[in-house]
Amino acid sequence: MDLLDSIGGLSVDQFMRRHWQRAPLLVRGALPGFVSPIEPARLFDLAASEDVESRTVSVSGGRWTLAHGPFDRLPPRRRPGWTLLVQGVDLHDDAVAALMARFRFVPDARVDDLMISFATDGGGVGPHVDQYDVFLLQARGTRRWRIAPPAQGRGAVPALVPDVPLKLLADFEPTQEWLLEPGDMLYLPPGWGHEGTAVGECMTFSIGFRAPSRQEFLAAFLATAADEPGGPDPRFSDRGRAATVAPARLPEDLTERLRDWALDWRPSAARVDRFIGCWMTEPKAQVWFDTPAPLSPVRFERAATRDGLRLDRRTRMAWRGGTVFINGEAHDVPVAARRWLRRLADRRLLAAAECPRALAAPGVAAMLVGWHDAGWLRLGAAPAPPSPSP
Repeated sequence: MDLLDSIGGLSVDQFMRRHWQRAPLLVRGALPGFVSPIEPARLFDLAASEDVESRTVSVSGGRWTLAHGPFDRLPPRRRPGWTLLVQGVDLHDDAVAALMARFRFVPDARVDDLMISFATDGGGVGPHVDQYDVFLLQARGTRRWRIAPPAQGRGAVPALVPDVPLKLLADFEPTQEWLLEPGDMLYLPPGWGHEGTAVGECMTFSIGFRAPSRQEFLAAFLATAADEPGGPDPRFSDRGRAATVAPARLPEDLTERLRDWALDWRPSAARVDRFIGCWMTEPKAQVWFDTPAPLSPVRFERAATRDGLRLDRRTRMAWRGGTVFINGEAHDVPVAARRWLRRLADRRLLAAAECPRALAAPGVAAMLVGWHDAGWLRLGAAPAPPSPSP
């Protein structure tokens, strides 16, 4: 599928300037003739898998319950008020991955996943706030959406309902409301309160985007930096210390030395940049790659020049300067190789006609063979998506 070229009568550039991270936008018929590329039965199968993140949310008599998958059994479809949420469906289904690829007008590093929610009549997850951008695409049936602007005031934090397993807004006062039908789409910036309720049985696709917080970035970076070897590791010493009469008191020399280590430590810009690329391309914990039979370099080159190459749908790949990042690894590549690896990252494929020149670039052939054997790279064009029944 091609990228979306317009959103609600706006060009993608206009949408990014006027709405992205600024204001909601309802788009009727965002994808004309849209038919869901996945059926509920397929979603239920995914929810039974251990390598798929899933959960159910049920509400009855004002009481909310939350359960985490995998699920051997789900509530009957005739029972109202329950929802199944399956994360990262794009990682497990080619047709869903192709749909998500239409939103690549936002950098891949900002893309999180495509979550699908199936709900019976009255089902939903209650009024809540997300701290990231989201496109809510109605896939089957009808869902009522109500939205409210972000909490006012600098640093304002909305109050939550106590003693429930979900982060539900305690003071949700919607200002707009719509019924969405298949093909309709609602864009919401971060911080907007929203509540979606199924009107009859329905399915909704949520295309979500990553927005790392300072705390989670620093926690990951510092944990990685602490584990990396960095030459001699100094250790505190207090040779010659006199006996103490206050054993519970923190020693001043120990405190000062530890404080100096913290304040004097300065990672280089290159080290931080390298970590960012690795961190932003690290697959989620539930992601596993299917490894094909290894190929010799000669057989790999022959197959690639005949069939072309494509990234596995689970692979995350990015580039910056002379470094290519893939699935949490960093590779410094020669100038002559950058063109081809950047093209592979941007387009997620190399056509068969491009492969002879790409494989001839310094270091590329060995790199691509290794990625193929790890299951990160596939031979041939992406499989055609199935034609689901309406």
